[in-house]
Amino acid sequence: MEKVIIGADASGFDIKEVIKQHLEKKGYELIDIGMYSMDKDIPYYEIAAIAAQKIQSGEAARAILFCGTGMGVSIVANKFKGIYASVVESEYTGQMAKVINNSNVLTLGGKIFSDHKAKITVDLWLEAEHTKGFWNPAAADFLKASLTEIKKIEDKNFK
Repeated sequence: MEKVIIGADASGFDIKEVIKQHLEKKGYELIDIGMYSMDKDIPYYEIAAIAAQKIQSGEAARAILFCGTGMGVSIVANKFKGIYASVVESEYTGQMAKVINNSNVLTLGGKIFSDHKAKITVDLWLEAEHTKGFWNPAAADFLKASLTEIKKIEDKNFK
């Protein structure tokens, strides 16, 4: 089973621990980048930067990050070339983050998701494949081609 990075700040710590246990039971190999306890806070911007750098270095292909809303870790992670972090607020948007946008970082809000909803959302994202399930081949072709265009935008704008 694939390696997945997992991390959270204090606002996402409790739900990270729930998801960590859930994914370990499913056989995922997790790279836990913290927080490890509520005794030592790690800011969301540090967690997101660590995760992004680990993906860039090839330690894992994907990450799941948590903060209060999911937005802070998403903003920071997206500052790194090749990182496509998607903040989601539902099971459907979690799945579509991978199917449509080929997201490699899923971000969720610890103050938004119940444990149950987070488990379903994470499972859907991890099981999804880019463009799989599109009945319209033209739409799937467009989504695949769009990744090339996004990479051109990255190359132009990331210095």
